[in-house]
Amino acid sequence: MTRLYMDDPSLRNQLEEWERNALEKFSVKMSDKEKPFPCIPATIGFSKNQLRYAFIGDPRENSTIYELAEILSRYTEVAREIGSYTSLIVFYKTPDSLKSAYAVEDYERLFWKNLSSLSALDPNEWPEDIPPDPHHPIWEFCFNSEKYFMYCGTPAHVNRQSRHFENLILAITPRWVLQEFNRSQKFAKNIKTQVRKRLEKYDSIAIHPDLNSYGSEDNFEWKQYFLRDDDTSLSKCPYHRHH
Repeated sequence: MTRLYMDDPSLRNQLEEWERNALEKFSVKMSDKEKPFPCIPATIGFSKNQLRYAFIGDPRENSTIYELAEILSRYTEVAREIGSYTSLIVFYKTPDSLKSAYAVEDYERLFWKNLSSLSALDPNEWPEDIPPDPHHPIWEFCFNSEKYFMYCGTPAHVNRQSRHFENLILAITPRWVLQEFNRSQKFAKNIKTQVRKRLEKYDSIAIHPDLNSYGSEDNFEWKQYFLRDDDTSLSKCPYHRHH
């Protein structure tokens, strides 16, 4: 059974070597004061120990999708008890053979394949208030009746260090967390300004044109789930809901 972890030094001893390495490198990235990670809500969630972690198999294996479905279902059940800055951080076991063979676009195809396959295992109906078409401004990924923002990082990203990680990684944030965060417009606007300033320093390339605000007429959430290492993007969303 795939476990949901909170970060606790005593628990790290229970992890496999690759899991412990992934968590330690993630911790370094989130706590770096010299080069602060751009997503301020993520760093707050980390400092409050409201992030939860899961370790699953090779992203190319079908069995890994079942692990992801199981852990996301579990997280959906407990997320509201954790805190208002919670996210689920999923580390994939990413062998060196995969890292040496895969470019950013290969990971992009893998991400969307995984997301579509995950949908096929959704135990619940798609929420009525979310259009099923990803090309609608208020579409977002849903699972187990919960709405989620998805972030994908890969070992192949170089220019966008904000999207680079040694393993293929997902950060899955419930929509209610983002709504809570945006409740004070003044606060949210200030944080967004700070995030963009951090991004400009963190990445060696300009902020991707697809970064936008949820609900805006020219916004498409799916485009922000996986940002390429340049300014290009897919013209059509590859996500397909299987039922």
